[in-house]
Amino acid sequence: MTAGIYLHIPFCRSRCSYCDFATDVFRNAETVERYVAALCREIENFDQPANAVGSDLLTDTIYFGGGTPSLLTAKQVEKILVSLYSKFTMEPDFELTMEMNPATVSLDTLKDYKSLGVNRASFGVQTFDDTELKRLARGHDANDARETFRMLRKAGFENVSFDLIVGLPRQTFADWEKNLDEALSMRPEHLSLYLLEIHEGTPLADQIRRRRQPMPDEELAAVMYESMVEKIATSDYNQYEISNFALPGLESRHNSKYWRLEPVYAFTVSAHSFDGSQRYVNERDTARYIRLINEAGSAEMMREDINAASEFIFLGLRMTNGIGLADYEKRFALSLIRKYGCELETLFESGLVEIYADRLWLTRKGMLFSNEIFSVFV
Repeated sequence: MTAGIYLHIPFCRSRCSYCDFATDVFRNAETVERYVAALCREIENFDQPANAVGSDLLTDTIYFGGGTPSLLTAKQVEKILVSLYSKFTMEPDFELTMEMNPATVSLDTLKDYKSLGVNRASFGVQTFDDTELKRLARGHDANDARETFRMLRKAGFENVSFDLIVGLPRQTFADWEKNLDEALSMRPEHLSLYLLEIHEGTPLADQIRRRRQPMPDEELAAVMYESMVEKIATSDYNQYEISNFALPGLESRHNSKYWRLEPVYAFTVSAHSFDGSQRYVNERDTARYIRLINEAGSAEMMREDINAASEFIFLGLRMTNGIGLADYEKRFALSLIRKYGCELETLFESGLVEIYADRLWLTRKGMLFSNEIFSVFV
């Protein structure tokens, strides 16, 4: 089974109000250099676990996430890739994605990324409304997003994904519809449209608690989601996962690995790896990560066996084509229908799941209650 590689770049120019990822405000180039050096050392120290799925270090996806990976120089990206290529064997047509934020790149930098093999850009638009962007502390405006997209096209990027957030505080249905219409008019190859989640410890959660921001309207967000799915269904985009839509053949190959429970080797701060049987996690603090790598060669903080049978179900059900019942039985020597028959019957009668031609999937209504459905299989 071919693995994926994930690399977390934690640096940002500012911290968004809703973000609970492991991030650090970019302060000086020296810290980034030390981080890149530690990352390369971690990769070079990596040995594939004996119980890993697959017999060699073959991979077909690399994903630079963040944070803001587009704050890296082309030389830093090249250094990381050289370390990866010395350890892993890449498939000829591998997908190399870099997350980018508006106003963090120049045309020359984008051309340099492209020349290094970056062939997919995941672009953090979030909203085209300047007022909403200020509330989110995004650090860019809508024109920055439009201009960065133009530069991506000029630099030769033919696979671009937009991230947009649904259900922001004070966001009206008309506001959301305007956002979606503009995104569709620009015609990126991929759209990731996420319902806003409020995470404890974030500035947004604090603002809501202090009543400086209203609690997002969950019922309105659900209406926005249903309208979004209906509108996109009339376009050329296919919904292939609860929050993800793509032009035919341009689905995210890397993210699909998570939903199919395939191996992903992750390096860097806060990295979550899965080797086919175990999940292991790195130190979350950037300074401690660098120190641990330099002193011990590893920053692993936790390792655990997973309930693969359960995760196969609730991750696979995120995808619109669901999971194959025969695939489940072949992989786990267990009948899903026999194990969860009563629960599935209740979900089916409630209009939340469908079963047909040996496949189980969520209905559109089921996607709105996905977390509740997934809890059945935990």
